[in-house]
Amino acid sequence: MPEQVEVRLPDDVRLHVEASGPADAEVTVVLLHGWTLDGRSWHRQVAALHETYPSVRVVTYDARGHGRSSCMSLPTATLAQLGDDLAAVLDTVSSGGRVVLVGHSMGGMTIMEYAHRHPEHFAHRTAGLLFVSTTAEGHTHTVYGLSPRIARIIRLAETTGAGVLARCGSWRPPRALLRALQPSIRWMLFGERCDPADIRLVTSAVARASLRSIGGFRASIGAQHRLETLAALAHLPAAALVGDRDRLTPPPCAESIAEALPATDLVVCPGAGHMLMMERAEEVNGALSGVLRRVLDTSPVRDC
Repeated sequence: MPEQVEVRLPDDVRLHVEASGPADAEVTVVLLHGWTLDGRSWHRQVAALHETYPSVRVVTYDARGHGRSSCMSLPTATLAQLGDDLAAVLDTVSSGGRVVLVGHSMGGMTIMEYAHRHPEHFAHRTAGLLFVSTTAEGHTHTVYGLSPRIARIIRLAETTGAGVLARCGSWRPPRALLRALQPSIRWMLFGERCDPADIRLVTSAVARASLRSIGGFRASIGAQHRLETLAALAHLPAAALVGDRDRLTPPPCAESIAEALPATDLVVCPGAGHMLMMERAEEVNGALSGVLRRVLDTSPVRDC
Protein backbone atom coordinates (compact mmCIF):
# COMPACT_ATOMS: atom_id res chain seq x y z
CA MET A 1 0.00 0.00 0.00
CA PRO A 2 1.33 3.47 -0.82
CA GLU A 3 2.23 5.88 1.93
CA GLN A 4 -0.24 8.77 2.04
CA VAL A 5 1.22 12.18 2.84
CA GLU A 6 -0.40 15.57 3.19
CA VAL A 7 1.76 18.44 1.97
CA ARG A 8 0.61 21.77 3.39
CA LEU A 9 1.60 24.70 1.20
CA PRO A 10 2.32 28.29 2.32
CA ASP A 11 -1.22 29.41 1.36
CA ASP A 12 -2.69 26.57 3.48
CA VAL A 13 -3.70 24.45 0.48
CA ARG A 14 -3.27 20.76 1.36
CA LEU A 15 -2.05 18.39 -1.34
CA HIS A 16 -2.86 14.69 -1.24
CA VAL A 17 0.34 12.78 -2.07
CA GLU A 18 0.92 9.05 -2.41
CA ALA A 19 4.44 7.60 -2.33
CA SER A 20 5.77 4.06 -2.47
CA GLY A 21 9.17 2.47 -2.72
CA PRO A 22 12.33 3.08 -0.67
CA ALA A 23 12.40 6.44 1.07
CA ASP A 24 16.14 6.69 0.39
CA ALA A 25 15.88 5.65 -3.28
CA GLU A 26 18.55 6.90 -5.66
CA VAL A 27 15.83 7.87 -8.15
CA THR A 28 12.24 9.02 -7.61
CA VAL A 29 9.63 9.07 -10.38
CA VAL A 30 7.00 11.79 -9.93
CA LEU A 31 3.87 11.51 -12.09
CA LEU A 32 1.76 14.64 -12.61
CA HIS A 33 -1.82 14.33 -13.86
CA GLY A 34 -3.76 16.48 -16.29
CA TRP A 35 -6.42 19.16 -15.89
CA THR A 36 -9.58 17.94 -14.06
CA LEU A 37 -7.97 14.53 -13.38
CA ASP A 38 -6.13 13.16 -10.33
CA GLY A 39 -3.25 10.87 -9.42
CA ARG A 40 -5.25 7.71 -10.09
CA SER A 41 -4.91 8.30 -13.83
CA TRP A 42 -1.38 6.86 -13.57
CA HIS A 43 -2.37 3.54 -11.98
CA ARG A 44 -1.06 1.42 -14.85
CA GLN A 45 2.30 3.19 -14.81
CA VAL A 46 2.58 2.91 -11.02
CA ALA A 47 1.93 -0.85 -11.19
CA ALA A 48 4.49 -1.31 -13.98
CA LEU A 49 7.15 0.67 -12.09
CA HIS A 50 6.64 -1.36 -8.93
CA GLU A 51 7.02 -4.59 -10.86
CA THR A 52 10.03 -3.62 -12.96
CA TYR A 53 11.90 -1.13 -10.76
CA PRO A 54 11.33 -2.03 -7.09
CA SER A 55 14.30 0.12 -5.99
CA VAL A 56 12.72 3.28 -7.45
CA ARG A 57 10.45 5.52 -5.41
CA VAL A 58 7.15 6.43 -7.09
CA VAL A 59 5.14 9.54 -6.21
CA THR A 60 1.76 10.74 -7.44
CA TYR A 61 -0.25 13.64 -6.11
CA ASP A 62 -3.49 15.51 -6.74
CA ALA A 63 -2.95 19.09 -7.89
CA ARG A 64 -4.57 21.90 -5.91
CA GLY A 65 -8.32 21.91 -6.44
CA HIS A 66 -8.26 18.35 -7.82
CA GLY A 67 -8.94 14.93 -6.35
CA ARG A 68 -8.36 14.73 -2.61
CA SER A 69 -6.37 17.96 -2.42
CA SER A 70 -8.08 21.04 -1.02
CA CYS A 71 -9.47 23.93 -3.02
CA MET A 72 -7.61 27.22 -3.36
CA SER A 73 -8.21 30.91 -3.97
CA LEU A 74 -8.92 31.82 -7.57
CA PRO A 75 -5.73 33.91 -8.10
CA THR A 76 -3.64 30.78 -7.42
CA ALA A 77 -5.35 28.73 -10.14
CA THR A 78 -2.35 29.19 -12.44
CA LEU A 79 0.39 27.08 -13.95
CA ALA A 80 2.93 29.30 -12.21
CA GLN A 81 1.49 28.25 -8.86
CA LEU A 82 1.49 24.59 -9.91
CA GLY A 83 5.20 24.91 -10.71
CA ASP A 84 5.80 26.25 -7.20
CA ASP A 85 3.70 23.43 -5.75
CA LEU A 86 5.83 20.83 -7.55
CA ALA A 87 9.00 22.27 -6.01
CA ALA A 88 7.37 22.01 -2.58
CA VAL A 89 6.30 18.40 -3.17
CA LEU A 90 9.82 17.42 -4.21
CA ASP A 91 11.28 19.00 -1.08
CA THR A 92 8.79 17.10 1.08
CA VAL A 93 8.50 13.58 -0.29
CA SER A 94 11.73 12.74 -2.14
CA SER A 95 15.00 11.90 -0.45
CA GLY A 96 17.13 14.49 -2.18
CA GLY A 97 18.20 12.09 -4.90
CA ARG A 98 17.57 12.37 -8.62
CA VAL A 99 14.05 12.78 -9.98
CA VAL A 100 12.36 11.73 -13.22
CA LEU A 101 9.37 13.97 -13.92
CA VAL A 102 6.43 12.59 -15.90
CA GLY A 103 3.63 14.94 -16.94
CA HIS A 104 0.35 14.43 -18.76
CA SER A 105 -1.29 17.50 -20.33
CA MET A 106 -1.44 20.12 -17.55
CA GLY A 107 1.09 18.00 -15.65
CA GLY A 108 3.62 18.40 -18.45
CA MET A 109 2.99 22.15 -18.48
CA THR A 110 3.54 22.16 -14.70
CA ILE A 111 6.98 20.61 -15.22
CA MET A 112 7.87 23.33 -17.73
CA GLU A 113 6.71 26.03 -15.32
CA TYR A 114 8.76 24.48 -12.51
CA ALA A 115 11.84 24.55 -14.77
CA HIS A 116 11.11 28.17 -15.70
CA ARG A 117 10.46 29.48 -12.20
CA HIS A 118 12.95 27.38 -10.24
CA PRO A 119 15.87 26.75 -12.62
CA GLU A 120 18.48 26.00 -9.95
CA HIS A 121 16.15 23.72 -7.99
CA PHE A 122 15.18 21.97 -11.23
CA ALA A 123 18.80 21.54 -12.36
CA HIS A 124 19.84 20.13 -8.99
CA ARG A 125 17.08 17.53 -8.82
CA THR A 126 15.84 16.60 -12.29
CA ALA A 127 17.52 13.77 -14.21
CA GLY A 128 14.90 12.80 -16.82
CA LEU A 129 11.65 13.91 -18.43
CA LEU A 130 8.60 12.28 -20.00
CA PHE A 131 5.92 14.39 -21.65
CA VAL A 132 2.59 12.70 -22.40
CA SER A 133 -0.09 14.45 -24.49
CA THR A 134 1.05 17.93 -23.54
CA THR A 135 2.15 21.21 -25.08
CA ALA A 136 4.58 24.08 -24.55
CA GLU A 137 2.46 26.48 -26.65
CA GLY A 138 -0.85 26.93 -24.87
CA HIS A 139 -3.82 26.50 -27.21
CA THR A 140 -1.82 27.39 -30.34
CA HIS A 141 -2.45 24.01 -32.00
CA THR A 142 -5.77 23.09 -30.35
CA VAL A 143 -8.59 22.90 -32.90
CA TYR A 144 -10.48 19.94 -31.34
CA GLY A 145 -10.12 17.97 -34.57
CA LEU A 146 -12.43 20.45 -36.30
CA SER A 147 -12.11 23.29 -38.79
CA PRO A 148 -10.32 26.40 -37.45
CA ARG A 149 -13.50 28.49 -37.75
CA ILE A 150 -15.56 26.08 -35.65
CA ALA A 151 -12.64 25.67 -33.24
CA ARG A 152 -12.61 29.45 -32.62
CA ILE A 153 -16.32 29.35 -31.77
CA ILE A 154 -15.82 26.42 -29.40
CA ARG A 155 -12.84 28.14 -27.75
CA LEU A 156 -14.88 31.29 -27.20
CA ALA A 157 -17.68 29.28 -25.60
CA GLU A 158 -15.19 27.28 -23.55
CA THR A 159 -13.33 30.29 -22.19
CA THR A 160 -16.59 32.10 -21.40
CA GLY A 161 -17.89 29.04 -19.57
CA ALA A 162 -14.58 28.65 -17.74
CA GLY A 163 -14.89 32.18 -16.39
CA VAL A 164 -18.32 31.35 -14.97
CA LEU A 165 -17.15 28.07 -13.41
CA ALA A 166 -14.10 29.75 -11.87
CA ARG A 167 -16.41 31.84 -9.71
CA CYS A 168 -18.24 28.78 -8.34
CA GLY A 169 -15.71 28.08 -5.60
CA SER A 170 -15.23 24.63 -4.13
CA TRP A 171 -18.46 23.17 -5.52
CA ARG A 172 -17.98 20.07 -7.60
CA PRO A 173 -19.75 18.96 -10.80
CA PRO A 174 -22.99 17.03 -10.25
CA ARG A 175 -22.38 13.35 -10.95
CA ALA A 176 -25.69 13.01 -12.80
CA LEU A 177 -24.59 15.73 -15.22
CA LEU A 178 -21.23 14.04 -15.76
CA ARG A 179 -22.90 10.74 -16.52
CA ALA A 180 -25.00 12.49 -19.15
CA LEU A 181 -21.84 14.06 -20.59
CA GLN A 182 -19.90 10.79 -20.83
CA PRO A 183 -20.32 10.55 -24.64
CA SER A 184 -18.82 14.04 -24.97
CA ILE A 185 -16.00 13.18 -22.56
CA ARG A 186 -15.29 10.05 -24.54
CA TRP A 187 -15.20 11.99 -27.84
CA MET A 188 -12.97 14.76 -26.48
CA LEU A 189 -10.44 12.65 -24.56
CA PHE A 190 -10.19 9.24 -26.22
CA GLY A 191 -9.31 7.91 -29.64
CA GLU A 192 -10.56 4.86 -31.51
CA ARG A 193 -10.60 2.46 -28.54
CA CYS A 194 -11.78 3.13 -25.03
CA ASP A 195 -12.13 0.77 -22.07
CA PRO A 196 -15.39 1.57 -20.22
CA ALA A 197 -13.44 1.38 -16.95
CA ASP A 198 -11.26 4.26 -18.15
CA ILE A 199 -14.30 6.42 -18.88
CA ARG A 200 -15.60 5.67 -15.38
CA LEU A 201 -12.25 6.63 -13.82
CA VAL A 202 -12.05 9.88 -15.80
CA THR A 203 -15.65 10.77 -14.90
CA SER A 204 -14.93 10.03 -11.25
CA ALA A 205 -11.86 12.29 -11.36
CA VAL A 206 -13.77 15.18 -12.93
CA ALA A 207 -16.44 14.76 -10.23
CA ARG A 208 -13.74 15.35 -7.60
CA ALA A 209 -12.36 18.53 -9.19
CA SER A 210 -13.67 21.82 -7.85
CA LEU A 211 -15.50 24.06 -10.29
CA ARG A 212 -12.95 26.76 -9.43
CA SER A 213 -10.12 24.54 -10.69
CA ILE A 214 -12.05 23.40 -13.78
CA GLY A 215 -12.68 27.00 -14.78
CA GLY A 216 -9.80 28.81 -13.14
CA PHE A 217 -6.84 27.05 -14.77
CA ARG A 218 -8.19 27.48 -18.31
CA ALA A 219 -6.72 30.94 -18.96
CA SER A 220 -3.25 30.01 -17.75
CA ILE A 221 -3.21 26.76 -19.73
CA GLY A 222 -4.22 28.55 -22.93
CA ALA A 223 -1.60 31.28 -22.58
CA GLN A 224 1.55 29.40 -21.56
CA HIS A 225 4.58 29.41 -23.91
CA ARG A 226 7.71 27.63 -22.68
CA LEU A 227 9.65 26.42 -25.74
CA GLU A 228 12.62 28.57 -24.73
CA THR A 229 12.61 26.99 -21.29
CA LEU A 230 12.61 23.53 -22.84
CA ALA A 231 15.53 24.38 -25.11
CA ALA A 232 17.73 24.79 -22.02
CA LEU A 233 16.95 21.20 -20.95
CA ALA A 234 18.32 19.45 -24.04
CA HIS A 235 20.96 17.58 -22.02
CA LEU A 236 18.38 15.52 -20.12
CA PRO A 237 17.10 12.07 -21.18
CA ALA A 238 13.58 12.75 -22.42
CA ALA A 239 10.67 11.32 -24.39
CA ALA A 240 7.38 12.72 -25.68
CA LEU A 241 4.26 10.81 -26.69
CA VAL A 242 1.11 11.92 -28.49
CA GLY A 243 -1.89 10.26 -30.08
CA ASP A 244 -2.66 11.11 -33.69
CA ARG A 245 -6.36 11.49 -32.70
CA ASP A 246 -5.60 13.83 -29.79
CA ARG A 247 -8.11 16.71 -30.04
CA LEU A 248 -6.59 18.79 -27.23
CA THR A 249 -2.83 18.52 -27.72
CA PRO A 250 -2.45 17.20 -31.29
CA PRO A 251 0.83 15.95 -32.82
CA PRO A 252 2.22 19.44 -33.62
CA CYS A 253 2.37 20.05 -29.85
CA ALA A 254 4.67 17.06 -29.29
CA GLU A 255 6.63 17.83 -32.44
CA SER A 256 7.50 21.32 -31.17
CA ILE A 257 8.63 19.82 -27.86
CA ALA A 258 10.86 17.39 -29.74
CA GLU A 259 12.29 20.25 -31.81
CA ALA A 260 13.14 22.15 -28.62
CA LEU A 261 14.69 18.99 -27.15
CA PRO A 262 16.47 17.41 -30.14
CA ALA A 263 17.50 14.25 -28.26
CA THR A 264 13.89 13.53 -27.26
CA ASP A 265 12.37 10.23 -28.34
CA LEU A 266 9.10 11.17 -30.06
CA VAL A 267 6.36 8.53 -30.21
CA VAL A 268 3.13 9.08 -32.16
CA CYS A 269 0.45 6.52 -31.28
CA PRO A 270 -1.94 5.74 -34.19
CA GLY A 271 -5.61 5.85 -33.34
CA ALA A 272 -5.04 7.17 -29.81
CA GLY A 273 -6.48 10.27 -28.20
CA HIS A 274 -5.49 12.42 -25.25
CA MET A 275 -5.47 9.79 -22.48
CA LEU A 276 -2.38 7.86 -23.58
CA MET A 277 -1.49 6.52 -20.12
CA MET A 278 -4.78 4.61 -20.28
CA GLU A 279 -5.24 4.04 -24.04
CA ARG A 280 -1.63 3.10 -24.76
CA ALA A 281 -0.27 2.08 -21.38
CA GLU A 282 2.36 -0.23 -22.87
CA GLU A 283 3.79 2.53 -25.08
CA VAL A 284 3.86 5.00 -22.19
CA ASN A 285 5.41 2.40 -19.87
CA GLY A 286 8.01 1.60 -22.50
CA ALA A 287 8.95 5.24 -23.01
CA LEU A 288 9.15 5.80 -19.25
CA SER A 289 11.31 2.70 -18.86
CA GLY A 290 13.62 3.97 -21.60
CA VAL A 291 14.15 7.31 -19.85
CA LEU A 292 14.51 5.64 -16.46
CA ARG A 293 17.11 3.15 -17.69
CA ARG A 294 19.20 5.99 -19.11
CA VAL A 295 19.00 7.79 -15.77
CA LEU A 296 19.87 4.69 -13.73
CA ASP A 297 22.79 3.88 -16.04
CA THR A 298 24.29 7.33 -15.49
CA SER A 299 26.21 7.90 -12.28
CA PRO A 300 25.03 11.03 -10.47
CA VAL A 301 27.36 13.99 -10.60
CA ARG A 302 28.45 14.85 -7.07
CA ASP A 303 29.79 18.16 -5.82
CA CYS A 304 33.51 18.18 -4.95
